[in-house]
Amino acid sequence: MLELTNISLFRGDRVILKDLTWHVRRGEHWAVVGANGSGKTMMLKIATGYLWPSQGTVSVLGKRFGTIDLRELRTKIGWISAALRDLIPPRDSALDVVLSGRFASFGLWNHVDPDDKTRATELLSIFDCDRLAAQSYRSLSQGEQQKILVARALLPTPRLLILDEPCSGLDLSAREQLLQTLQQVGSQPDGPTIIFVTHHIDEIVPVFTHALIMQVGRILAQGVKDRVLTTTTLSHAFGVSVNVVKNNGRYYNHID
Repeated sequence: MLELTNISLFRGDRVILKDLTWHVRRGEHWAVVGANGSGKTMMLKIATGYLWPSQGTVSVLGKRFGTIDLRELRTKIGWISAALRDLIPPRDSALDVVLSGRFASFGLWNHVDPDDKTRATELLSIFDCDRLAAQSYRSLSQGEQQKILVARALLPTPRLLILDEPCSGLDLSAREQLLQTLQQVGSQPDGPTIIFVTHHIDEIVPVFTHALIMQVGRILAQGVKDRVLTTTTLSHAFGVSVNVVKNNGRYYNHID
């Protein structure tokens, strides 16, 4: 699904990312964890072709970067971040926003295929948002807005779904709505592989199988989540002594 091999990124004399190797396979769902500035977003920008590495190779969905049309590849990758909420045109309805996912645009400027409208309506129903279809996106609650963005990302049936700190700015209720939506998406046998970026381990819902920990532009640990999300590793990653506990499939930490 995704292969980063010996990736480094430099800006002048500054090392942004150093010697990253990470392979994501079909059937795995990954949480990418690290403090602010650890390089999480930079790594994923490289993985989606929005940033080119100084060294190393990138392959996504079996295609090596440099040998393919990235615009075509991106149609198979869903991307969600908190910043997307501010890019939606004020007058767009929830249904318009979902439909715009077909064109990876902000605003609905293209002819809509009837099949896409049917799929958009089905996605709204799956996420219990069908009643919101005609409402202005901006009038919805935070949790509803994020559900709509997930539906938007899923409209083209992506094989890879990347979420860059999507819970940022959400209140507790909205956050849990979004996390349960991801649990639902990740549990579907024919659903996309999910990569979820966060610096809060309590956002890692049970559907995630693996975790990667970043620290100052390097991979500190990666693998099956129970082996990675440990007191020792997270204390090292965040530079503070924490105690990690697991309860009902979720992880929690507190500072000692």
